[in-house]
Amino acid sequence: MAHWVFWVVGRYFNMTWKQSLTVLALCGVLAACGASDPEVAEYIERPVEQIYNEAFDELERGNFINAALQFDEVERQHPYSIWARRAMVMAAYTYYLQNKYDEAILTGTRFLALYPGNKRAAYVYYLIALCQYERISDVKRDQLITELAQQALIEVIRRFPDTDYARDAVLKLDLTSDHLAGKEMDVGRYYLKRGHYVAASVRFSNVIKNFPRTSHVPEALHRLTEVYLSLGVENEAQNAAAVLGYNFPNSRWYEDSYAFLVERQLTPKADPSSWISRALDKVF
Repeated sequence: MAHWVFWVVGRYFNMTWKQSLTVLALCGVLAACGASDPEVAEYIERPVEQIYNEAFDELERGNFINAALQFDEVERQHPYSIWARRAMVMAAYTYYLQNKYDEAILTGTRFLALYPGNKRAAYVYYLIALCQYERISDVKRDQLITELAQQALIEVIRRFPDTDYARDAVLKLDLTSDHLAGKEMDVGRYYLKRGHYVAASVRFSNVIKNFPRTSHVPEALHRLTEVYLSLGVENEAQNAAAVLGYNFPNSRWYEDSYAFLVERQLTPKADPSSWISRALDKVF
């Protein structure tokens, strides 16, 4: 039987008999190591207050792994007690401290499903939003997490508008918008460099339409000026430059846009009926 397993592994991965033997031995070692991980605390029946206090002591000592295990143990041994509700929140917080965001979100989501009207719900919504927010990656990467963070922050603001959680969420929401706008700009520049002007204009337009209060608007207006000139749509290029000059007169992007127009014997010219003018009319 063992020889047959080695033969199958060797054929599948194109390895010699000795190589397949080494791989299987290594897998056995890794499996043995994984089996010893303390994913679940040993079941020792104790009073609920004792388990909770031990978990809290572990948390204060910075032993976050043990603390999370003990907080989970409170719910496992005393699932319907008031201590279990507190322990779920503390477990989510302890997972967050370990940067175990998936576990924190899962625990927090389960708490909200079981106790949606609990007084700690506001904090749990905020904690879930924090977990999503702190996982935001560079604009070069996929921005699904940024979108999830944005949705979670909006939920905090919507449900608990008069809390400190909502006030902090508003600040972080602005940063998520800036991040998403940055992603649009990055993709737009990619298309622009390769001469895909229509595709580039779509990305830069998205910044103006969807993220008009972000720091990327001046560059987006400049890039639209460049794109429209390349496409031969001179009136839109003139308007984009005019809106840029009116709202950001000291911006280096306006200087570049103005230079582009002068090269073609054109000047900035505002058009109130243009979509750009209407999109930014109520913002600045």
